[in-house]
Amino acid sequence: MRQTKLRTTVVIVNENISFPIGTMLSVRKYYEKLGFSDIFSNYKSRGRDINSLLQAMLSYKLSENLSISKASDWINRSAILDEFNLKSFEQRTLFRLFDIIGLNREAIMSNIQDNIFKTYPKLKHTDVNMDWSSLVLHGSKASLGAYGYSRDHRPDKLQLTLGVAELARPINIPIGFTVNKGNMNDQTHFQKTFEQVQRHLQKNSLVVFDKGANSKDNIALIEAEQLKYLTAKKLNASDDKRIKVFKKTSKNCLDKKKGLYGIKYKTSSKTDYFFYSEQLYKEQYASRLRKVKRQLEQAKAIQKSKNKGKTLPTRYRINNVLIDITYEFQTKLETISDDEAIKLLEKKIVTGREGFFCLMSTKNLTLRKALEIYRKKDSIEKIFDSLKNEIEIKPVRVWSENSIYGVLLVGFIAQLFMSLIRYDIPELKTTSVKFIKNSLMNLTVTTIRKQNTTKSKIYSNFDWINQLICLKNEAKT
Repeated sequence: MRQTKLRTTVVIVNENISFPIGTMLSVRKYYEKLGFSDIFSNYKSRGRDINSLLQAMLSYKLSENLSISKASDWINRSAILDEFNLKSFEQRTLFRLFDIIGLNREAIMSNIQDNIFKTYPKLKHTDVNMDWSSLVLHGSKASLGAYGYSRDHRPDKLQLTLGVAELARPINIPIGFTVNKGNMNDQTHFQKTFEQVQRHLQKNSLVVFDKGANSKDNIALIEAEQLKYLTAKKLNASDDKRIKVFKKTSKNCLDKKKGLYGIKYKTSSKTDYFFYSEQLYKEQYASRLRKVKRQLEQAKAIQKSKNKGKTLPTRYRINNVLIDITYEFQTKLETISDDEAIKLLEKKIVTGREGFFCLMSTKNLTLRKALEIYRKKDSIEKIFDSLKNEIEIKPVRVWSENSIYGVLLVGFIAQLFMSLIRYDIPELKTTSVKFIKNSLMNLTVTTIRKQNTTKSKIYSNFDWINQLICLKNEAKT
């Protein structure tokens, strides 16, 4: 009888072990390149080697990274222990590692900065972008946790605030990282982040940040260090005067297709770059109209309750058992029509500032250049996105305060390594951290064993990204 189907493959059990190696090779390369062994050796001399533990932890952060609690299980596999010359350890060993790093975070961060600039002495500039974000903290016992404005849309949870400083394009290397209480606003947090990096900024370097951190004190802090700044400002009464006389002309048109116009207002100390965008006008005006609609609906709901002799709807009350309050309310809907109500709301909500925005700087730039530099600040927002969603520094749970600092700093170092790969390899400049991370994870090594001795290693799953990284590492060793 003729065979028409292949037989089932016979699986033979062996002692061969396969595990992802690309991430480990890259972590080891940049750890050595930046001289991190000398930095961290100062903080632990007994027990498991701190540098081996940290390299293993960084490799875990850039590969499976299921949770901190499962990190010890991942590292304690025989192949991983052999790769980092470690002996098996308990979970608490890693938390001790985070405690040590968190306790010495300021000195460690300072040394990391020194080694970055020592390793890369020919950077094109030291212009820096700065920004701040928040991170949910799970649990209620950490003193760092506080309620504040949540960028993660979880106002019901305690949170931390994070600050990042990065060298601006085309460098895009993060050089600063601060962690503070969840209720610290950007204006206050600015000082912490700026003071951490300012000693490495050359005279007249440009500090770029958004209007949330813009204050007289922060600007004075920058100018005291003989640096320049570029930031956005909140529109005020003086800007309303500019709006009244503003006209769209061919002279102040920057992009007719996009409807972008601008005027420079220069004073002895700074320059205001005043813009009008038709696209922004449409977006803001639509947003204002939605707010008008919401407020009209709220007023109608309240009026309906009053007409029926009912109490104020629950969603408009103060819902706190510790507060006794008697409500008396009335609306203007009894005496005016819907159209009149809408006009009244529009008069209050639509300000006339829709479509206008203003940048300010101590550097004399063209309108186009000022806007271009400010818009490129979004590279730091991508760092936050990468930290949260690719490096996965969240969720943060309540351990000791130093452990929280430590685990976040380890996440920052992982992000630093990814940024340095993109800086060192121009072909990967625009490749997302997600793709770099996945490519390195895909590169595996199979250890073929015979009679409990290593026979050989076989590397597999090469692609164009991990080949570039490996070839670049090999060329520089």
